[in-house]
Parts: sequence; C-alpha cells; structure tokens
Amino acid sequence: MKLRFPILCSFLFVIFTAANLQAQTTTHYEISFENAVHHEAEVEIHYTNLEDKVLEVRMSRTSPGRYALHEFAKNVYSVSAVDENGDELEITRPNPHQWNVSGHNGTVTFSYTLFANRGDGTYSQVDETHAHLNMPATFAWARGYEHRPIEITFHTRDDLNWKVATQLQHLEANRYYAPDLAYFLDSPVEIADFFMREQVVNGQNIRMALHTSAMASEVDVYFDKVIAIVESQQNVFGELPRFDYGEYTFLNCFMPNASRDGMEHRNSTIVTNSKPLDEPLAETSIGTVSHEFIHVWNVERIRPASLEPFDFENANMSGELWFAEGFTSYYTGLILARAGIQTPDEYVEGLAGGLNYVINSPGRKYHNPIEMSYQAPFVDAARSVDPVNRENTFISYYTYGSVLGLALDLSLREMENGKNLDDFMKLMWHRYGVTEIPYSVRDIQAALADYTTEEFSNSFFNQYIFDSQIPDFEHLLEFVGVAFGQSNPDRATLGTRVGIEGGRGILQSNAIVGSPLYEAGIELGDGLLSIGGHSLQDVGSIEELMADFEPGENVQVIVERWGERRTVQVQLIADPSISTGIDQASGSDATNRRNEWLDSE
Repeated sequence: MKLRFPILCSFLFVIFTAANLQAQTTTHYEISFENAVHHEAEVEIHYTNLEDKVLEVRMSRTSPGRYALHEFAKNVYSVSAVDENGDELEITRPNPHQWNVSGHNGTVTFSYTLFANRGDGTYSQVDETHAHLNMPATFAWARGYEHRPIEITFHTRDDLNWKVATQLQHLEANRYYAPDLAYFLDSPVEIADFFMREQVVNGQNIRMALHTSAMASEVDVYFDKVIAIVESQQNVFGELPRFDYGEYTFLNCFMPNASRDGMEHRNSTIVTNSKPLDEPLAETSIGTVSHEFIHVWNVERIRPASLEPFDFENANMSGELWFAEGFTSYYTGLILARAGIQTPDEYVEGLAGGLNYVINSPGRKYHNPIEMSYQAPFVDAARSVDPVNRENTFISYYTYGSVLGLALDLSLREMENGKNLDDFMKLMWHRYGVTEIPYSVRDIQAALADYTTEEFSNSFFNQYIFDSQIPDFEHLLEFVGVAFGQSNPDRATLGTRVGIEGGRGILQSNAIVGSPLYEAGIELGDGLLSIGGHSLQDVGSIEELMADFEPGENVQVIVERWGERRTVQVQLIADPSISTGIDQASGSDATNRRNEWLDSE
C-alpha cells in the first residue's frame, strides 16, 4: 500500500501535465553538442502564439544562488531568428544582453551557439567528458513569456554514453518539463557518463549523479556519507521538505576539468571539484554537500523576502545572508560531526578558523552583519580589475553568520528547558518554510522572541546583528567543555601577512588596519628589505624571523617604495590568533553538554 500512493501521484501528475501542456502555449528548447570538443553547444528555442510586437530575447545576468552580475551573453554568438517558413527575421541589439526580433507572424525559432568552458555552480561547461549546464548561463529567454511552461530536448552524445540528470520533470527519453521560466532557470543539468545512486529516505527519493573517474566501490562509500548527511540534517528540521516530483538530486562532478564550487537549487544542487584522476574520492567536497543540502530548508524554502522573486536581470541584494548563508555554514561542519564524518576533536579544533577571521578582522568597524550581507553583489564571484580594500572592510557573511550561529546555539543551550538552535530552526521552518512565506530580519527577531523572550531576542539582535559586538566565546565554549584562547601569546607578529620574494618582504594584502605595518605607514606594493637589522635576503620566512623578537618590541624596518628607501619604526604585537580544542579537564556536566551538542539527534 505504501508504494501505490507515489505511483498514483506520479500517474496523476503525468495526466495533469499533459492536460496543462494542451491548455497552455509551451516554449520548446533544444540543445545539441556536435562540437563539444571545442566547448560549443547549439541551442534552438521555438516560440509560437507570440503577440504582434517585437520579441525581446535575453540572456540572464544573474543566476539563482548567486547575488552578483555575471553577463552570460558574452558567450553567445552566431545568433539567428527565422519564422515558420524558415525565412530570416530582423534582429537588433538594444543592449549587450538582448536581441530584439521583429517582423514575425507569431512564430519564431531563435538559434545561437554557446561557448561554455567553466564547470561550476554558476557557469556551464561543454567538452567530450560532459555537458554541465547551469541554465541561466546556457539558455536565452523571452520577456513577457516567463509564465509559459517549457519543454526541453537534450540531444545527447550516444557515442560518449551520455545520460541526463536534473530536477526537471522527466517526460520521455531526453525530453523534460518545467512549469515556468523561473523553475527552468533554477534547474541545472549534468549530462555525462555518470554513476547514479539512489535511496528512499522517508518516502522520497534521494539521488546522486556523480561524474567521476573513481571506482564504483568508492562511489558507494561516498553515497553512504551523503545519506548520513541527509538524515542528520533531517533531524535538525524534523522532516524533509516535500520535494517536487518526490525526489532530490545531487549533481556532483569531480573531474580535473571542473572548478571547485557548490550551488543550491530547489530540488537539486551542483557540487563540483577539480579532483585529479589519481586522487581518491574519499571526502571530496563533502563539506559542500553538507552546506548545499541544508539550503533545501534554509534559503530555498525558508526564504528572504529580498530574494523574491529572483531577478535574472539585475544584482540581487539581501540583508539576510548572515542567516541564510551564515547559519547554513554553521550547520555545515556541525552536521559532519553529528554524521560521524568528522570526529568531535576535528570539528571543535576547526572552529578556530572562523573565530579568528571574525574576531580579529577590522571589518566589524565598518559594517554589521546586515551590511556585510549587502556586499554580496560585489564579492559573490563578482569580478573587477580595480583594487579594493576588502581585507579591512569586509567579513564574509558565510563566516560571520556561522560564528553568530554558534553563539546563538550555545547561548540557547545555557537557558532552561533545553533550548537549542535546532528547535529554533524548526520554528523558522514551520513558520516560513512549510508555508513558503518570505521573511525579513525583523521576522527572525520576532521568531526568536517567541522561542525565548523578547528581552533575549532584542539583546542578541541589538548587540550582534544591528551592531558588530562580539559574543563572549570563551564563556560560551567553556559551557560545553571547549577551551578557547590565544594560540601563541608570546610570539611577535607584524599583523599583516608578508611573504619573501627575491629577498624582499612583500605584503600579501593591503596592510591590515591597526596592525604594526599599517601604523608605520607601510602599504601593499612596498618592499621590506630588512627587519631589526636582519636582511631579508638571508631569511626563509617572516615567521622564522619573528621568533627573534618579543611582542611590544620596536624594530627598524627598511622599506623601498617606487625606488626610494626609507627607515621606519615598527612596534610588534602579540600574535592574536585563537585556538579551540576539547578541554580534557572539563567537568562531567560540561562534557555531557558537549556530547549533547555534537551528537544531537
């Protein structure tokens, strides 16, 4: 009986889809890969029942899961448009992203060649190993017809044993369906000779299409880890979402020609990595798998109002990314520990990376977490050639939010009645995820007040979200038996990373605000020739040299800038780096609380 309901639902969906396609005008796409060796794909789009006006065909400038502009039109060429008789139609270009087609009688076939050679979550890649398609980077679309359903046919390369994996609804053979443009553009596709693994979890099918040169036995072990992640995350939110068509698909590509990335979508995710052919599959990008799957709740369904509807023509700015991406990042590592993929020691020691970055960054002087989130269009795989000062003014909302998620979780665990972040996320899930009602920052604050008290919620938000104060992590971590403190308080440092190249010290970034080099007026591009009387010609590394000095000591530094040398005084500081680790001397209560935190089911 349990098997008959999904079969009946699928049967009814096919009937409904068929009736729906007859009732609505459908846009038909086709894509083929005859010249895959040179990274080209041929795309045709067939429009019918068009209004008697210019057809505006565009490439997207943005992609779901990204917040910056990416200008996908740059890889489109050999564009043509014909009517139902095959006669050429006039095309004009009102802007770099658009082709206006005029003179048609309601039917247009729009064709072009796409160059695609970056396999990641944002772009597309076509070669003789696969066709890795992020839809906004691949397919043009027409303004005014976004509501129409879409059918697409993938003309795969039989000689390469290619198969199709996607969240799109399968119709027959290599033909797939999307109910509208937004769903279509949110549905990446991997076409390759991949491994497919599937497992039913609570009545829904979890699939992994893995394009890799690894052995089948390695793929099996890897999929077991994926399922462990899925089940551990389900425990956080209390249930899986109801996936469209009853399944979720991991589209994983771990090949030398891919680029490391991960990108969430409503019922699938892309996870890519440039894994060498001779490197074991092991835990390749397993953290990315954990991060992206949490997004099926937090972002895809618990969704910021600022990202609704997603704008494919302009940058998408959101002040909630510290929660949407940051709290997701907090759970990324925690889930690996709960799923047994990381040991408790590995997880706890790894907390130091994020804590160091946030606590020791001058960026908090400039922006709070909301303002950091607003920076996404400038930093989220965005490109620019002019220098920026991000080392001093920006903290990633991923890491900032992750550290705040840790603080909130441990703060809740200090409260009575067994409160914790898992249960708060369940509240957010039922209030905003199940209902798919978009939320704002104030909605999160109100939900936290409902879960705790108005006083607690206001205090947390006023100190750490609307302002940039730092929680008392030493106290919070001590509560769960984790040691927190400076790693090397007796070691001197210049406060800015400096490498040695050709016997000169070269800053690896802008001088960090407040650091000894910054205060001495030394900047990126300067060459450090000697420190404290030691020529850098004779030094292997700055760290090696710093061992000869004490924090607080004043040293002479000879600097060369634009061919001129000068001597400045630099006062060294103590290394502010933080370390974390399980406190073996913690009492049984703290140990039990730590175990409950890391082993929570």
